[in-house]
Amino acid sequence: MKVKGQRSKVAPSNLPPLGEAFGLIVFQILFCMACSHAPNNVQLADELPKIYPDYVGVTIPVDIAPLDFEMESGDVECMDVVVKGTKGGELHVNGETADFDIDEWHALTAQNRGGQLTVTVCAETQGQWKQYKDFTIDVSTDSLTDWGVTYRRIAPGYEMGGNIGIYQRNIHTFDEYAILLETAVPGRCFNCHTPNRTDPRQLTLQIRGEGGGTLVQIDGEQRWLNTKTDSTKAAGSYAYWHPSGNYCAYATNTVHQSFFVGRGQRIEAYHEFSNIVVLDVRTNELILSPQLMTASHLEIFPAFSPDGKFLYYSTSDSCRVPAEYERVKCSLCRIPFDADKGRFGEQVDTLLNGPALDKSFTLARPSYDGRWLMYCQTSRSNFPVFHKDADLWLMDLQTGETRAIDEANSDDTDSYHNWSSDSRWFVFTSKREDGMYGRLYIAHIDADGKVSKPFLLPQRHPKKYYRDMMDSYNVPDFTRMKVDFNVREAHRQVFANERVQVNIKQ
Repeated sequence: MKVKGQRSKVAPSNLPPLGEAFGLIVFQILFCMACSHAPNNVQLADELPKIYPDYVGVTIPVDIAPLDFEMESGDVECMDVVVKGTKGGELHVNGETADFDIDEWHALTAQNRGGQLTVTVCAETQGQWKQYKDFTIDVSTDSLTDWGVTYRRIAPGYEMGGNIGIYQRNIHTFDEYAILLETAVPGRCFNCHTPNRTDPRQLTLQIRGEGGGTLVQIDGEQRWLNTKTDSTKAAGSYAYWHPSGNYCAYATNTVHQSFFVGRGQRIEAYHEFSNIVVLDVRTNELILSPQLMTASHLEIFPAFSPDGKFLYYSTSDSCRVPAEYERVKCSLCRIPFDADKGRFGEQVDTLLNGPALDKSFTLARPSYDGRWLMYCQTSRSNFPVFHKDADLWLMDLQTGETRAIDEANSDDTDSYHNWSSDSRWFVFTSKREDGMYGRLYIAHIDADGKVSKPFLLPQRHPKKYYRDMMDSYNVPDFTRMKVDFNVREAHRQVFANERVQVNIKQ
């Protein structure tokens, strides 16, 4: 039986002095007396336990961090949880929360790959124990071999600064590491941190505003560029790498905000202009296309196909924003790209017509195996993260059929999605908990496109972590390995204000 707060044996060389040891022993005894006793006189309840996070019926990969959880009710005094695998193995925890040992959890999930975990929850309230109906967790045969996820954390305050941070998290443990914080580049807003198909050895990000610039990092070497030219209206953002690693596509725009008064929606974000360019990272040259540089349309959110032969993007008619914000309806298109010659084709294919369907389609993300195209659908806008009706949709690239991913969508904002390196998992942000803060969810997708119930990114003390933290997650992506980033060098180059000027490819 494991009691919250107890850990593994301590080696003799690490033992505290006698006085400290006595105090520690007294504390542990008092702590264990508070909640460490076995259930007795148990009442059986004909209902599932209401736990936070809701892990009932989810599908997980082997070696994911333990799905620690707590009872949703705040008056529970003690929990007793047993997890049994259909292929063997058992865990038992007893305490204020279901707090599983990482190594024991990994051993149990590995033993039950392709099977199920059955979870029995007993909870004590005012001295009375209640046992709830068992629930199951499926352990997928598909591994999630990526090291972790990257994301930006930002307080939803709608202003620049506020200690914005780009972080990485080992999804197999609870360890989080900062990649770049606003304290390292004070007063700067940064986002759009993009690896090449989950490989962070090729990485780009954009710093906006005064002293801004576009970072292209390849094998640890930072190169800070000025991607604005006489032929482009702004620097690059919203990036996506070509699978060859020789090119990176960017949208060139500026983001504006307008606020509502006296209605449910707080904010509308919009772009007065937006075009798409492709940077040849070998020569620091921009590749332009007349179809992607129009004044009558706004082209945004580029994404190369897995074979590199097409560029997906969204486009909307130019209108007077913010006054005509309801007219912003993005179509989903693609245009050919010749990587050998470094140039675009001329024929644009419209996959989904936004104005004709009275919808807006953004954030196209093809799976790396070439089978699926995941995108976001809203009633309007080219900035779905602020829209309650934002849902994830899936297009079968073999048949062209589309459907809403009802298994993963909620009644609130679901957006900012990206694929795992093997295309069997995806991560996205959702505001389903409170309508304000975006949280990270992970879901499985099988070869036929069936999606599992998503699970919230595990945390050691989930209630305290998520409900005390005043940050929202956005722009998540999987990373195959831990990101290597030299913060000191980034600080030096940002404030040295030395930028490599890009040119237009002739």
